[in-house]
Amino acid sequence: MILIIKPGTTREELVPIITRIKEAGLGVQINHGKNRLVLGLIGDPKIMRAVAFQSYEAVENVVPITNTYKLTSREFHPQDTVVDVNGVKIGAGNFVTMAGPCSVETKEQIMESARMAKAGGAKILRGGAFKPRTSPYAFQGLGLEGLKIMREAADHYDLKVITEVMDESHIEMVAQYADVIQIGARNMQNFRLLEAVGKTGKPIGLKRGISGTIEEWLNAAEYIAVQDNAKIIFIERGIRTYETATRNTFDLSAVPLIKKLSHFPIIVDPSHGTGIWDLVPPMARAGVASGADGMIVEIHPDPAHAWSDGQQSLNEKQYLKMMREVDVLTEAMQKIKQLEEGEQ
Repeated sequence: MILIIKPGTTREELVPIITRIKEAGLGVQINHGKNRLVLGLIGDPKIMRAVAFQSYEAVENVVPITNTYKLTSREFHPQDTVVDVNGVKIGAGNFVTMAGPCSVETKEQIMESARMAKAGGAKILRGGAFKPRTSPYAFQGLGLEGLKIMREAADHYDLKVITEVMDESHIEMVAQYADVIQIGARNMQNFRLLEAVGKTGKPIGLKRGISGTIEEWLNAAEYIAVQDNAKIIFIERGIRTYETATRNTFDLSAVPLIKKLSHFPIIVDPSHGTGIWDLVPPMARAGVASGADGMIVEIHPDPAHAWSDGQQSLNEKQYLKMMREVDVLTEAMQKIKQLEEGEQ
């Protein structure tokens, strides 16, 4: 439930309302919308309905939230949430690139990847230390050693780190080295894992499941949000359809739709979205045009000899060219946003 407060209401007039909310055993989140104040109530819906909030003079309207992803919904939190990754802000017009290899292979490889990422303007280094692979015989990652050298490379080039956690037992270890904890597509509905990473208080990159619907994705985010963690970043990485020409079907319509339904930022992953390196740049450009808050992309010093996902990784020349194109489109999107704001 949300309480829409009348314009011009003073802080003193809000005190009895907030006091009553707390007396009822409910939580409250104060959201400053574009034109007015909104109070988001957290707790038992039966208790909310039993309290006559409409009787307060300062309350203009009482609106029930009928969907199941309450904290994640834009109804509950009208303004955009900006996720601060130790100084790197994601959301509300801040387009942020995360770049790096699929897997951390060697210290030399990850140091060179970090140098490339920085040269192209990326702010966050991506890489897998624990790799979920379809085949049990494929390379599974370097584990703790991978986390350590990834952190070293990121610090050397003044980058932040995003990496995936696959198991609850690894959370404390990964949290020690990562600035953003990624939940991979295979774990989007691993609800115990979602709750556990939410409790870390760290920013969480939540990838869409390979067959996940938008509603399922939003509800997955809710499992993190109810742990009092409002640092969620949606990652659209393509979904499984009948099409076999690409690794996945890159669903860019998810970007404006998530922005409509939720206040959390969303970035795109054109690497997994296509699985083919020369499709990555045009889909990265399309991601910018769709209104994404950033992207996560795979790069490698020598894609032909990458231990995993070489076919969808960009080399340095390809990556730098793509980033120049992305910069041009980012500037254009900022101008479009200014025009839209001027028309409102």
